[in-house]
Amino acid sequence: MTSGTGGTETSGSGDIARTLELLWDTGRRPSRGPKPALTLDRIVEAAVQLADTEGLEGLSMRRVAAELGTGTMSLYRYVPGKGELLDLMLDRVQRPSENPADPGTGWRAALEALARATLALYRRHPWLLQVNQSRPILGPSALDGMEKVMTLIRPMGLSDPELVSAIIMIDGYVVGAARTQVYQQEAERRTGLTDAEFWQAQVPMLEKAMASGRYPVMASLSEDAFGTDFDHFEFGLQRILDGLEVLVARRKA
Repeated sequence: MTSGTGGTETSGSGDIARTLELLWDTGRRPSRGPKPALTLDRIVEAAVQLADTEGLEGLSMRRVAAELGTGTMSLYRYVPGKGELLDLMLDRVQRPSENPADPGTGWRAALEALARATLALYRRHPWLLQVNQSRPILGPSALDGMEKVMTLIRPMGLSDPELVSAIIMIDGYVVGAARTQVYQQEAERRTGLTDAEFWQAQVPMLEKAMASGRYPVMASLSEDAFGTDFDHFEFGLQRILDGLEVLVARRKA
């Protein structure tokens, strides 16, 4: 489950009933006639690939049609518009390729796997950070993923709202970490400066500031305090899980 906020697009902005019909394949199908040249699956896949390479700014029904070598009006036979298409894309990229953890895995390992898989998802599809998913349309992929995770963390012994909250907490943490990583990559691409070059350009002024005596605590930090070798994502994730372990132990006691 993903919940990027502050995006340029909003999930659920299309015809909700039609989107659900497409997601769950409950619409009427012609029983006769020639096989259609396009399929909804091909359209959604092309849209995802386009967003992966050009971001949501480059996504339109016309561009998707061009990628498929067809006319724009042909797409409207399968999907009403961009709003519905976006919700189909969101469900497509959340399709579980494998279980987040083995059935016998404990709840902590399951949440660890969920966090890492979600971070990898944002890395593969940075455009997800441009989508406000505060009100997601729940399709089969989203529910499949939730079912697997909830099955694995049910033994925590928390109430159902608390289990959902644990997943939301992990997801919110991952979204923040993913946004930082994606923005760093975007900054490097746009400026042409690597992270090392960017910070090196500030060294002369920072050295003077540290020597001024105005920032004694900052000046006392070790040289590796802001080093790239420290895994901030993993450190934060483990502290969240440590906190949940305290709660689980308290409930069992």
